[in-house]
Amino acid sequence: MALNLLLSSTSYPKNPKDWRGIFIAHMVQALAAKPDIHLKVWAPPGELPADVEYLCTVKERKWLDNLMQRGGIAHLLRQDRWRAGITALQLLYFLYRLYQRESQHVDVLHVNWLQNALPLGKGSEPLLITVLGSDLKLLKLPGMVGLLRRVLRNRPSLIAPNAQWMVAPLQAQFGDVAEIRPIVFGIADIWYRLQRNWQAPKKKWLVVLRVTQKKIGPLFDWGEVLFKHTEHELHLFGPMQEQLDIPDWVFYHGATHPQALQTTWFPQAAGLISLSQHDEGRPQVMLEAMAAGLPIIASAIPAHENLLQDQQTGCLCHQQADFEQTIHRLSEAYYNEKIGQQARTWVKQNVGTWDDCGQRYLQAYQDLLERGT
Repeated sequence: MALNLLLSSTSYPKNPKDWRGIFIAHMVQALAAKPDIHLKVWAPPGELPADVEYLCTVKERKWLDNLMQRGGIAHLLRQDRWRAGITALQLLYFLYRLYQRESQHVDVLHVNWLQNALPLGKGSEPLLITVLGSDLKLLKLPGMVGLLRRVLRNRPSLIAPNAQWMVAPLQAQFGDVAEIRPIVFGIADIWYRLQRNWQAPKKKWLVVLRVTQKKIGPLFDWGEVLFKHTEHELHLFGPMQEQLDIPDWVFYHGATHPQALQTTWFPQAAGLISLSQHDEGRPQVMLEAMAAGLPIIASAIPAHENLLQDQQTGCLCHQQADFEQTIHRLSEAYYNEKIGQQARTWVKQNVGTWDDCGQRYLQAYQDLLERGT
């Protein structure tokens, strides 16, 4: 008999061309494909597999759609903390109503993001919480750890960060009331099949991220000598979420979508760059680049150090000299393709596809159910 699974998320793509929350759509598709699962979803409106039950009321659907159009709570926090606080309280109210009306009709709750678990209270339903790196900021708020421990204490609970580096802090705060088990997201098959043809007079280097000061990091300072009036081009993709002055030597394309990266940009790119100083989890675009055989140049922050083996499956940069040296070295075909192929092999063996990810979640649900009997 299929287990009844409720999955809640505040992110979901509105249509196939929407970049926002696309990994949640892949997660939903992977779980819906499992015959052992009957999936119920509470999330912003978007295209769902035919056999998935959508749980939002008309009011909730409109509210979540509006939240996505405004960029989500994290974006609101950067713009207007007071307004973001009111929005967060509204979200918690809608989630409370959801859990009240549905908790008796599901076997396992799968909650995406720590804050979305807060309205659960002291129930006994088995619970899995997906955690990203940015979620850890929530734990710094006064009283937040205590509130979450209250939710976890009386039920079979599993916290599933999407990267190994988050295990230690989560273990320290919740290890006595929940299992901490990293579950990495999958990668769509199409990335593994991508073929590159990148050797051209102008070498194109890609940056794909939300445009904020922390995400950009030292890129503009370090990059000018490499990309201004040289044989290298820097192409920046992503929504502008903070008003930054983008140098005129940067080709800024705005928000993009995986299909454009698959068909146009990744095949002709020399590499992917992220000098982010943000609290990253395990950036999905990096996994996709690795699956595509695209070498990565990244800042030496915990998320990147956890993902990349320096000079083996990617290149880590501590300072500007490292960055400049790496750009020049990866301009050599042999080294570029060697790093790219080693990255593809590693990610295929250690991450796999979204179907593999769905199987990892299914095993976690079954483990929770066994603990609850």
